[in-house]
Amino acid sequence: FILIPKCIDRSDDVDFNKLIDNGAVIIDVRTKSEYNNGHIKDSYNIPLSSITSSRVLSLSGVDKNTTIITCCKSGGRSSKAKEKLKDLGFKNIYNGGGWKKLEGKIK
Repeated sequence: FILIPKCIDRSDDVDFNKLIDNGAVIIDVRTKSEYNNGHIKDSYNIPLSSITSSRVLSLSGVDKNTTIITCCKSGGRSSKAKEKLKDLGFKNIYNGGGWKKLEGKIK
């Protein structure tokens, strides 16, 4: 069998469409320039290094119980962002992995 490190989340069994239909927000944690070169429609850009509780709470309608889906280029930074958001007290966080793969899942 294959061991999957704890920092890598398995997102294949998550119904991201259902999460979004129920009010989830997508936070893309890539740099501003990466985000500007392509991103998921209606996603928010908060680079991993800029994630703070006040920055996330400044998003319209977001509180610590809001479902948040993180994404980045390949899944590494979004996994770190998920852990950082949990440490900040956010309750419902999902690692969407790479933004292009996530975009394909929610179309």
